[in-house]
Amino acid sequence: MGEGGIGSLLPFILMFVVVYFFMIAPQMKRAKKEKKFIAELKRGDKVVTKSGLHGKIADLNDKDNSCVIETMAGKLKFERSAISLEMSSKLNTPAK
Repeated sequence: MGEGGIGSLLPFILMFVVVYFFMIAPQMKRAKKEKKFIAELKRGDKVVTKSGLHGKIADLNDKDNSCVIETMAGKLKFERSAISLEMSSKLNTPAK
């Protein structure tokens, strides 16, 4: 490399580090937390889907990674990935 080889790469390295800590790392942490939440679902848990459907887990199927949610209108089958971590957590957290 010519004059200032490392010096000219330093802004790009710093930019990558900033992007990693502010975008990539939080996304990875969130994905890990959501995966753990979905794996720990059990019968009787009150949940909210990402589309806003409220219900209670009636059955879990590990073969196709789905669950049956019991609602006031009946039972519906959903992918476990359709369950919202944030909305379900708010539903199960007692009001202050």
